[in-house]
Amino acid sequence: MLLQPSVQRADRLNLENFLQLPNIEESPAWEFVGQVAVQKPMPTLYHSRLQKRLIARIDGLGMDYEAFPELRCVLSTSSVVPDVAVVRADRIPAENGPLMGPPDWAIEILSPDQPSLTVIAKLKLCLREGTQLAWLMDPQEQLVLVMWPDRPLLLCEGEREIPGLAGLDLGLTAGRMFQEWLR
Repeated sequence: MLLQPSVQRADRLNLENFLQLPNIEESPAWEFVGQVAVQKPMPTLYHSRLQKRLIARIDGLGMDYEAFPELRCVLSTSSVVPDVAVVRADRIPAENGPLMGPPDWAIEILSPDQPSLTVIAKLKLCLREGTQLAWLMDPQEQLVLVMWPDRPLLLCEGEREIPGLAGLDLGLTAGRMFQEWLR
């Protein structure tokens, strides 16, 4: 059970006591958004392949940014665990712990039973807190929804190139990525 006896009711749970709970790092991790603690869905094969290959691709581009799988990011009133958190090298914590603040780039890979609007709301929260770029990848539909804090949404499918952070040109299209990486 997630809640300890000292936190009897969900309406008494805040970010500070959520972060003190002993099992929030169990697999899959727990997140705290909108005053509600929710466990992430268990990853599927496609999810894991996309996550692994994206991290390798991003990390292979240089030393300015590093990609992390399932890194806890503590925001002002929430705690999120993006499937991939990309962080500028000078923002990576020196100590072993969560990232205090939003990732520079948050990537979520939609699971079959996961509500897309919930994930979009989480990404929009990250963008409001300082994330520069967010992706919502949908392996079932083979598309990527790209979000910025100050621009309209962009839907990438087929051979449309998917934009990355400035200085991180991945050279990926949704069509090639889903067709090649999910085999």
